[in-house]
Amino acid sequence: MQPVIQSLLDTDLYKFTMWQAMLHRHPATQAEYTFVCRNRPAYPLAELARDVRRELEHLCSLSFQPDELAYLSGLRYIKSDFIDFLRIFRFQRSFIDVRADGDDLRIVARGPQVHIMGFEIPVLAIVNELYFRRFDPARALAEGTRRLDAKIAQFQAFAGEAPRAHPFEFFDFGLRRRYSGAWQRQVVARLQAELPRYFKGTSNVLLAKDLGLVPIGTMAHEYLQTFQALGVRLRDFQKTALEEWVQEYRGDLGIALTDVVGMNAFLADFDLYFAKLFDGLRHDSGDPAEWGEKALAHYARLRINAHAKRLVFSDGLDVSRALALYRQFGDRTQLGFGIGTHLSNDVGLTPLNIVMKLTSANGQSVAKLSDTPGKTLCNDETFLAYLRQVFQVGSPA
Repeated sequence: MQPVIQSLLDTDLYKFTMWQAMLHRHPATQAEYTFVCRNRPAYPLAELARDVRRELEHLCSLSFQPDELAYLSGLRYIKSDFIDFLRIFRFQRSFIDVRADGDDLRIVARGPQVHIMGFEIPVLAIVNELYFRRFDPARALAEGTRRLDAKIAQFQAFAGEAPRAHPFEFFDFGLRRRYSGAWQRQVVARLQAELPRYFKGTSNVLLAKDLGLVPIGTMAHEYLQTFQALGVRLRDFQKTALEEWVQEYRGDLGIALTDVVGMNAFLADFDLYFAKLFDGLRHDSGDPAEWGEKALAHYARLRINAHAKRLVFSDGLDVSRALALYRQFGDRTQLGFGIGTHLSNDVGLTPLNIVMKLTSANGQSVAKLSDTPGKTLCNDETFLAYLRQVFQVGSPA
Protein backbone atom coordinates (compact mmCIF):
# COMPACT_ATOMS: atom_id res chain seq x y z
CA MET A 1 0.00 0.00 0.00
CA GLN A 2 1.21 3.51 -0.79
CA PRO A 3 1.92 5.79 2.18
CA VAL A 4 -1.08 7.87 3.22
CA ILE A 5 0.81 11.18 3.03
CA GLN A 6 2.98 11.60 -0.03
CA SER A 7 3.37 15.39 -0.06
CA LEU A 8 3.78 17.94 2.74
CA LEU A 9 1.28 20.13 0.88
CA ASP A 10 -1.38 17.52 1.71
CA THR A 11 -2.57 19.58 4.65
CA ASP A 12 -4.95 22.45 5.37
CA LEU A 13 -4.06 26.02 4.41
CA TYR A 14 -4.55 27.35 7.92
CA LYS A 15 -1.64 25.25 9.13
CA PHE A 16 0.66 27.35 6.93
CA THR A 17 -0.90 30.69 7.85
CA MET A 18 -0.73 29.98 11.61
CA TRP A 19 2.74 28.46 11.21
CA GLN A 20 4.11 31.59 9.55
CA ALA A 21 2.61 33.85 12.22
CA MET A 22 4.08 31.79 15.06
CA LEU A 23 7.48 31.50 13.37
CA HIS A 24 7.67 35.27 12.98
CA ARG A 25 6.32 36.23 16.40
CA HIS A 26 6.74 33.36 18.89
CA PRO A 27 9.34 30.95 17.51
CA ALA A 28 10.51 29.76 20.94
CA THR A 29 7.10 28.55 22.15
CA GLN A 30 7.05 24.96 23.39
CA ALA A 31 3.80 23.05 22.92
CA GLU A 32 1.97 19.77 23.31
CA TYR A 33 -0.72 18.40 20.98
CA THR A 34 -2.86 15.42 21.97
CA PHE A 35 -4.91 13.03 19.83
CA VAL A 36 -8.50 12.35 20.99
CA CYS A 37 -11.22 10.10 19.57
CA ARG A 38 -14.63 11.39 20.67
CA ASN A 39 -16.77 8.46 19.50
CA ARG A 40 -16.56 4.67 19.70
CA PRO A 41 -14.82 3.07 16.72
CA ALA A 42 -15.89 -0.24 15.21
CA TYR A 43 -12.68 -1.83 16.46
CA PRO A 44 -9.98 -0.65 18.90
CA LEU A 45 -7.81 2.09 17.44
CA ALA A 46 -4.93 0.62 19.45
CA GLU A 47 -4.65 -1.98 16.70
CA LEU A 48 -3.40 0.75 14.36
CA ALA A 49 -0.44 1.83 16.51
CA ARG A 50 2.26 -0.05 14.59
CA ASP A 51 0.98 1.10 11.21
CA VAL A 52 0.68 4.70 12.40
CA ARG A 53 4.31 4.60 13.53
CA ARG A 54 5.33 3.28 10.10
CA GLU A 55 3.41 6.08 8.38
CA LEU A 56 5.04 8.68 10.61
CA GLU A 57 8.48 7.37 9.70
CA HIS A 58 7.58 8.04 6.07
CA LEU A 59 6.11 11.47 6.88
CA CYS A 60 9.37 12.44 8.58
CA SER A 61 11.31 11.53 5.45
CA LEU A 62 9.43 14.05 3.30
CA SER A 63 10.51 17.57 2.43
CA PHE A 64 8.93 20.35 0.42
CA GLN A 65 9.65 20.06 -3.28
CA PRO A 66 10.66 23.00 -5.51
CA ASP A 67 7.28 23.14 -7.29
CA GLU A 68 5.49 23.06 -3.94
CA LEU A 69 7.57 25.93 -2.60
CA ALA A 70 6.97 27.86 -5.80
CA TYR A 71 3.23 27.40 -5.36
CA LEU A 72 3.31 28.64 -1.77
CA SER A 73 5.49 31.57 -2.83
CA GLY A 74 2.74 32.59 -5.23
CA LEU A 75 0.31 33.20 -2.35
CA ARG A 76 0.76 36.89 -1.65
CA TYR A 77 0.47 36.54 2.13
CA ILE A 78 3.28 33.94 2.37
CA LYS A 79 6.61 35.63 3.12
CA SER A 80 9.95 34.73 1.57
CA ASP A 81 11.64 33.95 4.90
CA PHE A 82 8.92 31.43 5.70
CA ILE A 83 9.58 29.77 2.34
CA ASP A 84 13.27 29.62 3.27
CA PHE A 85 12.31 27.89 6.53
CA LEU A 86 10.10 25.40 4.73
CA ARG A 87 12.90 24.69 2.24
CA ILE A 88 14.94 23.02 5.00
CA PHE A 89 12.05 21.79 7.18
CA ARG A 90 11.46 18.15 8.04
CA PHE A 91 9.22 16.66 10.70
CA GLN A 92 11.25 15.15 13.53
CA ARG A 93 10.16 11.68 14.61
CA SER A 94 11.48 12.24 18.14
CA PHE A 95 8.84 14.92 18.72
CA ILE A 96 5.85 12.58 18.40
CA ASP A 97 4.96 9.46 20.43
CA VAL A 98 2.47 6.79 19.36
CA ARG A 99 1.43 3.89 21.56
CA ALA A 100 -1.43 1.59 22.40
CA ASP A 101 -3.11 2.16 25.77
CA GLY A 102 -5.59 -0.66 26.27
CA ASP A 103 -8.02 -0.27 23.39
CA ASP A 104 -7.11 3.37 22.88
CA LEU A 105 -4.56 4.95 20.57
CA ARG A 106 -2.37 7.53 22.30
CA ILE A 107 -0.60 10.09 20.13
CA VAL A 108 1.17 13.07 21.67
CA ALA A 109 3.45 15.58 19.93
CA ARG A 110 5.77 17.61 22.18
CA GLY A 111 8.43 20.12 21.27
CA PRO A 112 8.92 23.54 19.68
CA GLN A 113 5.54 24.61 18.36
CA VAL A 114 6.91 25.60 14.97
CA HIS A 115 8.23 22.04 14.57
CA ILE A 116 5.20 20.10 15.81
CA MET A 117 2.11 22.13 14.91
CA GLY A 118 2.13 20.68 11.41
CA PHE A 119 1.69 17.11 12.69
CA GLU A 120 -2.04 17.56 13.35
CA ILE A 121 -3.55 17.18 9.89
CA PRO A 122 -1.29 14.35 8.61
CA VAL A 123 -1.83 12.38 11.83
CA LEU A 124 -5.61 12.63 11.52
CA ALA A 125 -5.52 11.71 7.82
CA ILE A 126 -3.24 8.75 8.57
CA VAL A 127 -5.43 7.37 11.36
CA ASN A 128 -8.56 7.76 9.25
CA GLU A 129 -7.20 6.09 6.15
CA LEU A 130 -5.62 3.21 8.06
CA TYR A 131 -8.86 2.68 9.96
CA PHE A 132 -11.07 2.58 6.87
CA ARG A 133 -8.73 0.32 4.90
CA ARG A 134 -10.07 -2.56 7.01
CA PHE A 135 -13.57 -2.20 5.55
CA ASP A 136 -14.76 -3.34 2.11
CA PRO A 137 -13.46 -0.61 -0.23
CA ALA A 138 -15.60 -1.53 -3.23
CA ARG A 139 -18.78 -1.32 -1.21
CA ALA A 140 -17.74 1.95 0.48
CA LEU A 141 -16.77 3.67 -2.76
CA ALA A 142 -19.95 2.53 -4.51
CA GLU A 143 -22.05 3.93 -1.69
CA GLY A 144 -19.95 7.10 -1.56
CA THR A 145 -20.47 7.64 -5.27
CA ARG A 146 -24.21 7.14 -4.92
CA ARG A 147 -24.37 9.68 -2.10
CA LEU A 148 -22.18 12.16 -3.97
CA ASP A 149 -24.50 11.88 -6.98
CA ALA A 150 -27.40 12.76 -4.67
CA LYS A 151 -25.58 15.79 -3.24
CA ILE A 152 -24.79 17.11 -6.71
CA ALA A 153 -28.42 16.61 -7.71
CA GLN A 154 -29.48 18.51 -4.58
CA PHE A 155 -27.37 21.49 -5.60
CA GLN A 156 -28.64 21.31 -9.17
CA ALA A 157 -32.24 21.39 -7.89
CA PHE A 158 -31.35 24.37 -5.68
CA ALA A 159 -30.23 26.24 -8.80
CA GLY A 160 -33.89 26.74 -9.68
CA GLU A 161 -34.58 28.85 -6.60
CA ALA A 162 -34.85 32.62 -6.82
CA PRO A 163 -31.45 34.26 -6.30
CA ARG A 164 -30.71 36.15 -3.11
CA ALA A 165 -28.61 39.26 -2.59
CA HIS A 166 -25.42 37.24 -2.16
CA PRO A 167 -24.37 34.03 -3.95
CA PHE A 168 -24.19 30.59 -2.38
CA GLU A 169 -20.55 29.46 -2.13
CA PHE A 170 -19.17 26.35 -0.50
CA PHE A 171 -15.73 24.80 0.04
CA ASP A 172 -14.24 21.41 0.81
CA PHE A 173 -13.01 21.26 4.43
CA GLY A 174 -12.78 17.46 4.55
CA LEU A 175 -9.09 16.56 4.73
CA ARG A 176 -8.83 15.74 8.45
CA ARG A 177 -11.54 13.07 8.47
CA ARG A 178 -11.53 11.89 4.89
CA TYR A 179 -12.14 8.29 3.88
CA SER A 180 -8.92 8.40 1.88
CA GLY A 181 -6.75 10.82 -0.02
CA ALA A 182 -7.78 9.32 -3.35
CA TRP A 183 -11.48 9.64 -2.48
CA GLN A 184 -11.14 13.27 -1.40
CA ARG A 185 -9.42 14.07 -4.69
CA GLN A 186 -12.21 12.34 -6.63
CA VAL A 187 -14.92 14.20 -4.73
CA VAL A 188 -13.28 17.59 -5.11
CA ALA A 189 -12.62 17.07 -8.83
CA ARG A 190 -16.27 16.18 -9.43
CA LEU A 191 -17.53 19.18 -7.48
CA GLN A 192 -15.19 21.44 -9.44
CA ALA A 193 -16.35 20.01 -12.76
CA GLU A 194 -20.09 19.72 -12.07
CA LEU A 195 -20.83 22.61 -9.68
CA PRO A 196 -18.57 25.49 -10.75
CA ARG A 197 -21.28 28.00 -9.89
CA TYR A 198 -21.22 27.04 -6.20
CA PHE A 199 -17.98 25.17 -5.44
CA LYS A 200 -15.23 27.72 -4.85
CA GLY A 201 -12.25 26.04 -3.23
CA THR A 202 -10.68 23.60 -0.79
CA SER A 203 -8.69 23.79 2.42
CA ASN A 204 -6.37 21.06 1.05
CA VAL A 205 -3.35 22.92 -0.35
CA LEU A 206 -2.20 20.00 -2.48
CA LEU A 207 -5.58 19.66 -4.18
CA ALA A 208 -5.78 23.43 -4.65
CA LYS A 209 -2.39 23.35 -6.38
CA ASP A 210 -3.08 20.29 -8.52
CA LEU A 211 -6.63 21.22 -9.56
CA GLY A 212 -6.24 24.98 -9.88
CA LEU A 213 -8.61 25.79 -7.02
CA VAL A 214 -8.49 28.58 -4.44
CA PRO A 215 -6.94 27.40 -1.15
CA ILE A 216 -9.25 28.34 1.72
CA GLY A 217 -8.42 28.99 5.38
CA THR A 218 -7.19 31.50 7.93
CA MET A 219 -6.86 30.47 11.60
CA ALA A 220 -7.84 27.60 13.90
CA HIS A 221 -8.32 27.29 17.65
CA GLU A 222 -4.66 26.51 18.36
CA TYR A 223 -3.59 29.97 17.21
CA LEU A 224 -5.78 31.80 19.70
CA GLN A 225 -5.28 29.21 22.46
CA THR A 226 -1.51 29.65 22.32
CA PHE A 227 -1.94 33.24 23.48
CA GLN A 228 -3.40 31.95 26.75
CA ALA A 229 0.18 30.90 27.61
CA LEU A 230 2.29 33.71 26.15
CA GLY A 231 2.44 35.92 29.23
CA VAL A 232 -0.31 38.38 28.31
CA ARG A 233 -3.14 39.00 30.76
CA LEU A 234 -5.56 36.11 30.26
CA ARG A 235 -8.52 38.42 29.76
CA ASP A 236 -6.65 39.99 26.83
CA PHE A 237 -5.49 36.86 25.02
CA GLN A 238 -8.10 37.04 22.23
CA LYS A 239 -7.47 40.72 21.54
CA THR A 240 -3.72 40.14 21.52
CA ALA A 241 -4.05 37.20 19.11
CA LEU A 242 -6.28 39.18 16.77
CA GLU A 243 -3.99 42.20 16.88
CA GLU A 244 -0.93 40.11 16.02
CA TRP A 245 -2.84 38.49 13.15
CA VAL A 246 -3.68 41.94 11.77
CA GLN A 247 -0.04 42.98 12.02
CA GLU A 248 1.15 39.79 10.32
CA TYR A 249 -1.28 39.77 7.41
CA ARG A 250 -2.32 43.43 7.09
CA GLY A 251 -5.67 42.87 5.44
CA ASP A 252 -5.27 39.36 4.03
CA LEU A 253 -6.83 36.27 5.63
CA GLY A 254 -9.48 38.31 7.37
CA ILE A 255 -11.89 35.67 8.72
CA ALA A 256 -11.71 35.40 12.54
CA LEU A 257 -12.64 32.27 14.50
CA THR A 258 -15.12 33.01 17.26
CA ASP A 259 -15.53 30.03 19.61
CA VAL A 260 -12.34 29.59 21.65
CA VAL A 261 -14.18 30.98 24.69
CA GLY A 262 -17.64 31.15 23.13
CA MET A 263 -19.37 33.62 20.86
CA ASN A 264 -20.53 36.01 23.58
CA ALA A 265 -17.05 36.39 25.05
CA PHE A 266 -15.59 36.77 21.56
CA LEU A 267 -17.97 39.58 20.63
CA ALA A 268 -17.09 41.41 23.84
CA ASP A 269 -13.52 41.60 22.48
CA PHE A 270 -14.44 42.11 18.82
CA ASP A 271 -14.86 45.87 19.02
CA LEU A 272 -15.24 48.45 16.25
CA TYR A 273 -11.51 48.34 15.50
CA PHE A 274 -11.44 44.59 14.86
CA ALA A 275 -14.87 44.51 13.24
CA LYS A 276 -13.66 46.99 10.63
CA LEU A 277 -10.31 45.30 10.07
CA PHE A 278 -11.53 41.71 9.73
CA ASP A 279 -13.56 40.65 6.70
CA GLY A 280 -15.83 38.38 8.69
CA LEU A 281 -16.28 35.55 11.17
CA ARG A 282 -16.18 31.73 11.18
CA HIS A 283 -18.64 29.55 13.07
CA ASP A 284 -17.42 26.23 14.51
CA SER A 285 -19.68 25.36 17.45
CA GLY A 286 -23.12 26.03 18.90
CA ASP A 287 -26.34 26.64 17.02
CA PRO A 288 -25.33 28.17 13.66
CA ALA A 289 -28.55 30.11 13.13
CA GLU A 290 -28.31 31.68 16.59
CA TRP A 291 -24.62 32.44 16.00
CA GLY A 292 -25.37 34.14 12.70
CA GLU A 293 -28.04 36.33 14.25
CA LYS A 294 -25.65 37.35 17.03
CA ALA A 295 -22.98 38.25 14.49
CA LEU A 296 -25.33 40.39 12.41
CA ALA A 297 -26.72 42.10 15.52
CA HIS A 298 -23.15 42.91 16.59
CA TYR A 299 -22.35 44.48 13.23
CA ALA A 300 -25.60 46.46 13.43
CA ARG A 301 -24.72 47.78 16.91
CA LEU A 302 -21.37 48.93 15.55
CA ARG A 303 -23.11 50.53 12.53
CA ILE A 304 -21.15 48.34 10.13
CA ASN A 305 -22.74 47.35 6.83
CA ALA A 306 -23.11 43.58 7.08
CA HIS A 307 -23.30 43.27 3.30
CA ALA A 308 -19.58 44.12 3.24
CA LYS A 309 -18.77 41.28 5.68
CA ARG A 310 -18.82 37.49 5.42
CA LEU A 311 -20.04 34.74 7.75
CA VAL A 312 -18.41 31.35 7.22
CA PHE A 313 -20.12 28.25 8.61
CA SER A 314 -17.98 25.16 9.14
CA ASP A 315 -19.37 23.01 11.96
CA GLY A 316 -20.69 19.59 10.97
CA LEU A 317 -22.47 20.87 7.87
CA ASP A 318 -24.30 18.80 5.32
CA VAL A 319 -25.82 20.11 2.12
CA SER A 320 -29.32 20.53 3.55
CA ARG A 321 -28.10 22.49 6.57
CA ALA A 322 -25.89 24.73 4.44
CA LEU A 323 -28.76 25.55 2.09
CA ALA A 324 -31.09 26.27 5.03
CA LEU A 325 -28.56 28.71 6.50
CA TYR A 326 -28.16 30.35 3.12
CA ARG A 327 -31.91 30.86 2.88
CA GLN A 328 -31.86 32.49 6.32
CA PHE A 329 -28.89 34.82 5.75
CA GLY A 330 -28.34 35.10 1.99
CA ASP A 331 -30.13 38.44 1.67
CA ARG A 332 -28.31 39.95 4.66
CA THR A 333 -24.59 39.27 4.34
CA GLN A 334 -21.95 37.46 2.30
CA LEU A 335 -21.65 33.77 3.17
CA GLY A 336 -19.37 30.79 2.84
CA PHE A 337 -19.88 27.15 3.81
CA GLY A 338 -17.03 24.81 4.65
CA ILE A 339 -18.35 21.25 4.38
CA GLY A 340 -16.04 18.55 5.68
CA THR A 341 -16.85 14.96 6.60
CA HIS A 342 -20.17 15.04 4.76
CA LEU A 343 -18.20 15.44 1.53
CA SER A 344 -14.99 13.50 2.17
CA ASN A 345 -16.24 10.58 4.27
CA ASP A 346 -19.92 9.93 3.54
CA VAL A 347 -19.54 6.35 2.28
CA GLY A 348 -21.98 4.42 4.46
CA LEU A 349 -19.52 3.87 7.32
CA THR A 350 -19.56 5.72 10.64
CA PRO A 351 -16.81 8.38 10.52
CA LEU A 352 -14.31 8.70 13.33
CA ASN A 353 -14.75 11.86 15.39
CA ILE A 354 -11.06 12.47 15.95
CA VAL A 355 -9.08 15.60 16.72
CA MET A 356 -5.50 16.46 17.63
CA LYS A 357 -5.62 19.60 19.71
CA LEU A 358 -3.20 21.91 21.45
CA THR A 359 -3.31 21.00 25.15
CA SER A 360 -0.43 23.07 26.57
CA ALA A 361 2.00 25.79 25.61
CA ASN A 362 5.13 26.79 27.50
CA GLY A 363 4.27 24.26 30.18
CA GLN A 364 0.83 25.79 30.85
CA SER A 365 -2.52 24.22 30.07
CA VAL A 366 -4.68 25.89 27.43
CA ALA A 367 -8.37 25.40 26.80
CA LYS A 368 -11.22 25.82 24.35
CA LEU A 369 -14.58 26.78 25.87
CA SER A 370 -16.72 25.68 22.97
CA ASP A 371 -20.35 26.71 22.48
CA THR A 372 -20.93 22.97 21.97
CA PRO A 373 -20.17 21.40 25.39
CA GLY A 374 -18.87 18.13 23.94
CA LYS A 375 -16.18 20.08 22.06
CA THR A 376 -14.75 21.80 25.14
CA LEU A 377 -11.19 20.58 25.57
CA CYS A 378 -8.76 21.02 28.46
CA ASN A 379 -6.61 18.67 30.55
CA ASP A 380 -6.64 20.93 33.60
CA GLU A 381 -9.97 21.46 35.34
CA THR A 382 -8.53 24.21 37.54
CA PHE A 383 -7.42 26.27 34.54
CA LEU A 384 -10.73 25.57 32.80
CA ALA A 385 -12.64 26.91 35.82
CA TYR A 386 -10.38 29.97 35.94
CA LEU A 387 -10.93 30.66 32.24
CA ARG A 388 -14.70 30.42 32.76
CA GLN A 389 -14.46 32.89 35.63
CA VAL A 390 -12.31 35.39 33.74
CA PHE A 391 -14.64 35.41 30.74
CA GLN A 392 -17.84 34.95 32.76
CA VAL A 393 -18.76 31.78 30.88
CA GLY A 394 -21.00 29.42 32.83
CA SER A 395 -20.46 25.67 33.04
CA PRO A 396 -22.53 23.60 30.58
CA ALA A 397 -25.82 22.28 31.94
